[in-house]
Amino acid sequence: MTLHSSNLAGKRHVKCFDCFYKLSRMFTKHQSGLRLSIVGASLLVLAGCSTVEPMALSNGAVLDVTRADSRAARAGVPDIVGALTLEEAMARALKHNLDRRARLMEEALARRQFSASEFDMLPKLLATAGYSWRDNDKISDSTPVGGGARVPGAISQDRDHSLTGLEFSWSLLDLSLGYYGARQQGDRMFVAVERRRKAMHLLMQDVRTVYWRAAAAQRLADSVRQTIAMAEEALADSRSAEAQRLRNPVDTLRYQRQLLENMRLLEAIGQELASAQVELSQLVNAPIGQRISLAELEAVNAADEPLAIPLRTLEEVTLANNADLREAHYNSRIARDEVRRTMARLFPNINVNWALKYDSDSYLVNKDWQEAGVQLSFNLFNLISGPSQMRLAEAGVALADQRRLAMQVGVVTQMHLARLALDNARMQFVRADSIYQVDQRLADLMQSRQEARAQSKLDTVSNATTAILSLLRRYQALAQVQTAENRLVASLGLEPRLGSMDELSLKELTDLLKRQADAWGALRAAAKP
Repeated sequence: MTLHSSNLAGKRHVKCFDCFYKLSRMFTKHQSGLRLSIVGASLLVLAGCSTVEPMALSNGAVLDVTRADSRAARAGVPDIVGALTLEEAMARALKHNLDRRARLMEEALARRQFSASEFDMLPKLLATAGYSWRDNDKISDSTPVGGGARVPGAISQDRDHSLTGLEFSWSLLDLSLGYYGARQQGDRMFVAVERRRKAMHLLMQDVRTVYWRAAAAQRLADSVRQTIAMAEEALADSRSAEAQRLRNPVDTLRYQRQLLENMRLLEAIGQELASAQVELSQLVNAPIGQRISLAELEAVNAADEPLAIPLRTLEEVTLANNADLREAHYNSRIARDEVRRTMARLFPNINVNWALKYDSDSYLVNKDWQEAGVQLSFNLFNLISGPSQMRLAEAGVALADQRRLAMQVGVVTQMHLARLALDNARMQFVRADSIYQVDQRLADLMQSRQEARAQSKLDTVSNATTAILSLLRRYQALAQVQTAENRLVASLGLEPRLGSMDELSLKELTDLLKRQADAWGALRAAAKP
């Protein structure tokens, strides 16, 4: 198939060269006046004969681009030194996360589009320059008014002359459309800001959740490994006893099955927590596969300040700050400005123009002159299409308003559900913490009895597995508390005031997040009578 296509392309190129050869022979035979036309025709023939062959990417080119992208993704990202704290993890995510960078670029693009749209309201100032040539003189005869013999004409224009001009035009319709278009683009810029805020809330929520999962994996890794080793040792002893027929075979097999079940459970725990490190690396833009050491944190429950704030205050804050609802408000304004743009198109247009021109023609008495004019125009088809266009624009406003109303109910409902989820998560953490304390004490007692030869390894392994499960559930419950609290923060539209990420260093951003960790202080002050 490739060879056939190459042959076709080669034949097409041969025909093109034949055409060019014939045209060049014509070029040598004709006078200079016709040569320019032949040159233009030759260029058109060659342009029509030209072909573009598709080129697939080679593996080497893809690898080169991939390596360059990898270096660009890690450019300016400092290495993680020492144990990573939760605040530093959030700071790294806010400053270096690739998805967040894309959101920031979308916002920057919207700002530049708004700046560019402001120029649409300016008048148009057009500078022109040209050259005119003909192969014979421009001569015209004339006939006297009322009839009579035809009078031979005279030359009235040079065969070649240049023209230059500076034209200024101002349109009332362009001004109106540019004004409302700039307003719409400004609202779209604010929509990008709200989407960036929402993405930031989701990013901080993901970092909190994944961080506590990774902390659980770090805390449980040694215990899981030691318990699996103990279980394997007990399994080997049991199989040795089975081979020597020292115990009842049924009891031995039941013993082995219980050990294997505990080992399977422990391995499942390890597999579940293994992905947390990879997810955390992706969120903070660290090399995938690099082991991240996390700071030891006290697994304490979230404070109860959110539950102490009156619901009325939470609803007011939600309606004022929620990113989704604010985006719906901007979309409603965009729809209303579209109605005004549609109305502006239906009115007559006034166009004012002025021009300064120059012509090098030697037959002209006045080689430079000024022109000015005013033009009133109206598209008569607007009388037919205008009502339909207005109904379409008004339907867009009605749709945007309905979406805003639905969003308002949705975000208030979301806030209530997030508050309930936080309350339930706190209670689940209290229960999980109490169960862990009991299971840990029981495991310690079983370990002491096993060391004193008063307890079998199976009971020790089982109780150690139960304690590990309890600790895992405790961390999971704490992660759910953090997630629920962050969802409530996102529903309320609260976020730390960070300013420009480019102007803040990683340490400054980390310290700022530590100082603004309490998102409820302002709400508590506002809720006081």
